[in-house]
Amino acid sequence: MHEDFDRCYRAVQSKDARFDGWFVTAVLTTGIYCRPSCPVRPPFAENVRFYATAAAAQREGFRACKRCRPDASPGSPEWNVRSDVVARAMRLISDGTVDREGVTGLAAHLGYTTRQLERLMQAEVGANPLALARAQRSHTARVLIETTDLPFGDVAFAAGFSSIRQFNDTVRAVTAMTPTDLRRRARARYGVGPAGRSGSVTLRLPVRAPFAYEGLFGHLAASGVPGVEEFRDGAYRRTLRLASGHGIVSLTPQPDHVRCDLILDDFRDLATAISRCRRLLDLDADPEAVVADLGADPHLKALVDKAPGQRIPRTVDESELALRVVIGQQISVKAVRTHAGRLAEAYGSPLTDPVGGLSRVFPSVAQLADIDPAHLAFPKSRQRTFVALVRALAEGDVVLDPGCDWDRARAQLLAVPGIGPWTTDVIAMRGLGDPDAFPVTDLGVLAAAKIVGLPAEPKALTAHSAAWRPWRAYATQHLWTALEHEVNEWPPRATRKES
Repeated sequence: MHEDFDRCYRAVQSKDARFDGWFVTAVLTTGIYCRPSCPVRPPFAENVRFYATAAAAQREGFRACKRCRPDASPGSPEWNVRSDVVARAMRLISDGTVDREGVTGLAAHLGYTTRQLERLMQAEVGANPLALARAQRSHTARVLIETTDLPFGDVAFAAGFSSIRQFNDTVRAVTAMTPTDLRRRARARYGVGPAGRSGSVTLRLPVRAPFAYEGLFGHLAASGVPGVEEFRDGAYRRTLRLASGHGIVSLTPQPDHVRCDLILDDFRDLATAISRCRRLLDLDADPEAVVADLGADPHLKALVDKAPGQRIPRTVDESELALRVVIGQQISVKAVRTHAGRLAEAYGSPLTDPVGGLSRVFPSVAQLADIDPAHLAFPKSRQRTFVALVRALAEGDVVLDPGCDWDRARAQLLAVPGIGPWTTDVIAMRGLGDPDAFPVTDLGVLAAAKIVGLPAEPKALTAHSAAWRPWRAYATQHLWTALEHEVNEWPPRATRKES
């Protein structure tokens, strides 16, 4: 979009927040870059340049606006919708792959040489992978500077900088302020310093409006695995497995943002934890496009008008989601919770929750490698499928991560005995984030289709759904909201009997 100058400039003139994250506006006369919705007077067109990312603007010597804070805007929904190599690379960079494995590791994940990948990224987004990772580090540093009392040396280390000097130079270059000035300014603006325990941070996750969070949070709470997830004090809470340790996140929805409280073993995992929380809540979706396309169908219009801005309840771990979907084949949400809870209790890593009742991190594939079938209290055929998927994930025959190829992942999943189209589509929808995944044989989808007057037979419904592409996953979410089911209840029921 950033190459369409007239369209971008109109968005800037109207201060349209819907385009925040799609591109940034760099002003030649001031050396500052802003988000499209920046409240200052729009610059003259001849003084403006548009860039796809903050990293591209920073690479050209522009610094972030102190007023609109473009480095805190939602991410571009383009990387969620697209499945090409650049979009896959952007998702992996957001997940911290460059910081953990370097550009060489990123390229290896994608099956490209480092030089090929750098050339593609430069042509598409105006910055190479290192520059994009640097921009992410500067954002992480800013969050820690403004929301914690950590010493700046710890902030630099946690954000991924190799030295204090590099940290100081980057902060000055990006914000035109020293770390001390940034922290002092944050204290003056918000009146008090950050509260909380050691290892904790609180921040706001920005959201594109409209944001119909009830179906999203209701689904996550209703399907929560005991010990791994819970609802407490108006928030959905869950444990995280991260590169340098474990974490606990508490997510509280608001109409225009999500409050995010993180407790981390190691602050080096902060950027990855934030990225995974955004992915879990599908916060970088493009709700306006979804509303416009799905609302045009007379069968869906009432559902869309009732709750525009639906998000897909996704995951913080693609392999975890896939295993839970296999457990859930042909059983109720409550039964899935029970089986998954037993699995977490037997094989998950223990942790201490200082403010709630969480006790386990969902077991990794490695922890499940030698699973005892006694802990799989469901039919033998599903036991075999579960064990086969664990083995395929462990051996790399099935690859599920933020940068995986969606079509290849589908083919790999379908090759696992006992995994069919429904399982594959649910994993593609909730695990991989494919916006066009459509579990057409799902009983809830078919029941809801009948309620709203759509064909209630898979073949006919598939034919009708062609008009919804590429948003059929969001059509699924809207259809689920037509049902009387606990996944649509937020806040969830105060008491619940586990089956």
